[in-house]
Amino acid sequence: MGKLIRRSFGASLCSIATLLAVGLAGGAGASDTPAAAAPASYPSQPKPAAQAPNILVIMTDDVGFAASSAFGGPIPTPTLDALAARGLRYNNFNTTSMCSPTRAALLTGRNAHSVGFGVISEEASPNPGYNSYIPKSAATFAQVLSRNGYDTAMLGKHHNTPLWEITSVGPYERWPNGLGFGYFYGFLGGATNQFAPTLYENRNAKEIAQDDPSYILDKDLANHAIDWLNMQHGIRPATLFLMYYAPGSAHSPHQAPAEWIARFKGQFDAGWDKAREQSFARQKKMGVIPANAALTPRPDAIPAWSSLSADQKRVYTRMMEVYAAQLAYCDHEIGRIIDQLKQNGQFDNTLIVFIEGDNGGSLEGSPQGTIDEVARGKNHMPDDLQDQLAHLDDFGTRYSWNNYPAGWAWAMNTPFQWGKAVASHLGGVRNGMVMSWPGHLQGEGQVRQQFAHVTDIAPTLYEAAGITPPAHVDGVEQQPLAGHSLTYSFAAANAPTQHPSQYFELRDNIAYYDHGWLASTKPRVLPWDKEAPPASGVPVQWELYDLDHDFSQSHDLAKANPRKLEELKAAYARTAERYGVGLPEHQARVPWPFIANGQKHFVFRNSAHRYSRYGFPSIMNRSWVLTADIVVPQGSADGAIISQGGRLCGWGLMIENGKPVFRYNASIEERDHSAITGAAPLAPGAHRITVEFAYEGSERGAGATVRITADGNPIASGRVPRTPGYLFVSEGGVSIGRDYGTTLSDAAPGPFVYPGVINAVTLDFP
Repeated sequence: MGKLIRRSFGASLCSIATLLAVGLAGGAGASDTPAAAAPASYPSQPKPAAQAPNILVIMTDDVGFAASSAFGGPIPTPTLDALAARGLRYNNFNTTSMCSPTRAALLTGRNAHSVGFGVISEEASPNPGYNSYIPKSAATFAQVLSRNGYDTAMLGKHHNTPLWEITSVGPYERWPNGLGFGYFYGFLGGATNQFAPTLYENRNAKEIAQDDPSYILDKDLANHAIDWLNMQHGIRPATLFLMYYAPGSAHSPHQAPAEWIARFKGQFDAGWDKAREQSFARQKKMGVIPANAALTPRPDAIPAWSSLSADQKRVYTRMMEVYAAQLAYCDHEIGRIIDQLKQNGQFDNTLIVFIEGDNGGSLEGSPQGTIDEVARGKNHMPDDLQDQLAHLDDFGTRYSWNNYPAGWAWAMNTPFQWGKAVASHLGGVRNGMVMSWPGHLQGEGQVRQQFAHVTDIAPTLYEAAGITPPAHVDGVEQQPLAGHSLTYSFAAANAPTQHPSQYFELRDNIAYYDHGWLASTKPRVLPWDKEAPPASGVPVQWELYDLDHDFSQSHDLAKANPRKLEELKAAYARTAERYGVGLPEHQARVPWPFIANGQKHFVFRNSAHRYSRYGFPSIMNRSWVLTADIVVPQGSADGAIISQGGRLCGWGLMIENGKPVFRYNASIEERDHSAITGAAPLAPGAHRITVEFAYEGSERGAGATVRITADGNPIASGRVPRTPGYLFVSEGGVSIGRDYGTTLSDAAPGPFVYPGVINAVTLDFP
């Protein structure tokens, strides 16, 4: 009966629809001419302008102006060289001197402080210019282009998500997918291990094959980029694409395939002073710097190469060989992407913007360099020359987080002063850029000298694509763009800059550019001395440069032209107020709003899912109790119950040779590796293992006493002499039932998966 009713009801609907159609068509009378009805259609997708190009934006990491051969440097970059030979080199292109701020300005076309990134995300504060929130009033170029018919993808480093939002439950608005990229494959944060990266594919944690000895991130990123391009081209060959490719190279850890490192053996034996002189000569010969440019002197804080001991030279040369290999290999992998565009017939209609570095070469390794930058720079556990000699064979491998000495960074920033994080000087903010767009750029291989800024890229993409920047996006009124399109320079080598003034500010290092003049503050805190000023008590000393006649910022004119200096200082003050630049000198620290804040009891279950270090409660600088309810199987029962971090810095509860083992690695050094082991193997069956971690004192990075019980019975105790006070490495994250990445011990290669049952792992704080 029900079927009959439904069938009759359906037939009635069809009859009614037919009658309505007849009535609508001829209800006015049989002799009337029927009105033409518009055919039914689905909502249409937007289409780019007819002459719009595909777009590929490439940005490498921590690469100084003089690192690549395309800008006179010692490291061969044939991919960038080839693009420059048929495109345009920009020798007056400027960034912000740091990762997150540069990337935020690149994506949005607004100044970094306007979009919450006056500092890197790890230094965020509640002030609007520094809170690490890209506001909805500053749509990214991915959001704008996707709304104009582009397919969009991002691969590599995304350093523009607030730390407390990097969790497996979001929120996702400031992840790449939420910022307009239809596809994302890469990592969130400042850096990751090339051999054991913490990766995401869209919103999901992605594990790499643990048994692939050839794995390295740069190759993996290029593979995924090529796969996406081919997929997109196969499905919608008539639709344009935007790809933002942002590899982590050459940020520390400096790592590369062993055979690539071997290629550079002995090439830097002459040291950084000679390397700088040689790059300077090449730059003049190539015409990438003016003939009258001066080579700025070495800062007093960086030692002369000739003053170093034989052991120092041995270590520091090896560090530079690894860095060179990483950048060269990265360029090689980018070349594979360019080759794929050519094979697909897309290269000629692709605008490529290749920015070699998001800031100058990194000074963060200190004048001595480091084998473990996380320990030295973040957790205040410096290594010395003897440590470095002992780990010489580890440089460039998965078991080192090395960064080269500041002297090499200085050489890679030739001919400028200083480097990364020093926003007041060109060594920190000047990066080489190449544009390629066959048939649209006049003067193949020429150098463009107009002052340009990273905020200029988004307007350039919009104009090339025939897009008027939207006044509203998703109903939100948009901030004005701070940048200016560079398309005027495509055909006019001598056209005046359309970006006549620009401020710079980061960690109390300040500069203001206006029509060729640059007012700069002398660095008050060096990057390796203190990571995040304010530089309280250090007086401000201003310098003045005429960059139209002094390309390298070498002649301080502050005393000769005090009136111009005061004029620029006043202009900076007005601009700083306009953009919300500057933190209060004694701002009270407001805790970051992590989801775990205030909670004292956490329960985790066995899972292949990896928690990010920010989606797990912090155990640093405090006491805690870990309880694991497990069932030991018959036979082999070894594996990780819980692990965080990895070989360089991490901790975990393991079952090894059947015994409970608590491991704690405070740094790369064996002296900082603790293993507290139970006396006897656990019998098959259910057990409750408890680890009591009693933190000593109130200072960051102190030691702790550890007591382990099994089923209420004491089985081991010991002491951890010191702990990381600020940061665990990103590799590995936090895992229940396995140890990923570099793993905590050689005795447990990854993934060290527990074969028994883990009912629950509970973490409690007093």
